[in-house]
Amino acid sequence: MSVTPPRTEARPAPGATRRRRRPQSLATRIALLSVGIAVLTAIVAAALATGLIRNTGADSAHRTLQRLADVAHALGSEQPSRPAALQDLRKALNKLGVRSGLLVVDGTATRDLSKTALVRRSATATDFAAVRAGRTVSATRSVNGTTVFVEIRPLADAPDGAKRAIVLAQRQVDAVAQSRSAIRRLLLALLIAGVLAAVIGLLVAWRMARSLRRTATAAHSMALGNRDVTLPVEGPAEVAEVNTAMNTLAGALRHSEGRQREFLLSVSHDLRTPLTAITGYAESLAEGVVDAADAPYVGGVVLNEARRLERLVGDLLDLARLDAHDFRIDLGAVDLRGVVASAAQVWSARCAAGDVGFRLEASDVPIRTVTDAARVRQMLDGLFDNALRVTPAGSTIVLAARVEPPDAVLEVRDGGPGLTDADLGVAFDQGVLHQRYRGVRQVGTGLGLAIVRGLAQRLGGSVEAGHAQEGGARFTVRLPLVNQPR
Repeated sequence: MSVTPPRTEARPAPGATRRRRRPQSLATRIALLSVGIAVLTAIVAAALATGLIRNTGADSAHRTLQRLADVAHALGSEQPSRPAALQDLRKALNKLGVRSGLLVVDGTATRDLSKTALVRRSATATDFAAVRAGRTVSATRSVNGTTVFVEIRPLADAPDGAKRAIVLAQRQVDAVAQSRSAIRRLLLALLIAGVLAAVIGLLVAWRMARSLRRTATAAHSMALGNRDVTLPVEGPAEVAEVNTAMNTLAGALRHSEGRQREFLLSVSHDLRTPLTAITGYAESLAEGVVDAADAPYVGGVVLNEARRLERLVGDLLDLARLDAHDFRIDLGAVDLRGVVASAAQVWSARCAAGDVGFRLEASDVPIRTVTDAARVRQMLDGLFDNALRVTPAGSTIVLAARVEPPDAVLEVRDGGPGLTDADLGVAFDQGVLHQRYRGVRQVGTGLGLAIVRGLAQRLGGSVEAGHAQEGGARFTVRLPLVNQPR
């Protein structure tokens, strides 16, 4: 009896079917940030300023009341027999919201001659004792839940010997009325400033987002293959720099793709030529047109063209591998004199076969470096192949190896037609010299010098082109030395 296990269904992860939320735009974020900062700044400024104005206004109002009390005391002391003067003072104080009264203390009895309830309620038993003692009173009290500033100044004694004092009382709300008006004006100003900051933030966000959207549109257009992209260099410095970089990128892509098209056309031509020869002779052999006596010649032509194709394909593969991350480099301690001697043995024979002179200029001291000897030899072979192709019979090719701290220098110089100053900057670019001199001088696949540059860079060195003293071209490879005494 078999038991079928229960079927389990895969459940989607939480939120897998949830619709992806569209990210907010930069303009929205900048606008929200600007508004948030403006609102927060206004709130904090309003809270601080309101508290400061209130505290400062209350203190200032109380000090003003103290000065008014001193003035009233002076008038009352100078004109004790003229109650009309105190009456005029009371009217002036009423206009300022200050209530006044006359307090008389005779023994244990007190008489409040004020007609204002606020003044009567503000005086306490402590004030009566102070008046008896002839002391000044300056206090802040709560009267029926209202904060009141109280100022009492003793006057000259009455003719019957009773103690007298003038009393000034002012509610805090009346004293700071101007402060409240200032607070309202401040809040209105902060509100206007917040609105202006928000509007300015929106405008800045819109302008910045417009420039970035234009840049994004240009990038998408370039991704679709359009290379005629030109962005206006305007706006903030960072945005202008991005637009400049996009214009530079578009120009570089146009140049690079144009070079690639030229290179493909050149390679296609080089592939077609040997293929045409191979196809023609193969058809002749297949149709029996070629005599038995001519078969070795035809076979030799086909073989040479096939090797030419093989060399071209090999160069293309080498060039492609140089850009790969898994390109193999076997580093080890190497004395370059041995690599140079091995190359000299082979290429001196090949030069002799072509009636071309060969000279070796090798250093007597060790040229120690950490590198891949096989790749170094590949570079020398590429340079010699290029030199031997263009050097006429009777001229000389020189292989030099020397130490120029901190570099080991390998140099191939030839007595060929050489390079112009304009050629030196593009000598290692794929197919450029091949395109310029095809039909003018012997050319190879157009990839050899590009491979040499790629190998030199992968080995941590460099290569440069120049003019040789032998009259032709000079190619100099530099590799870093190790353990070189100074």
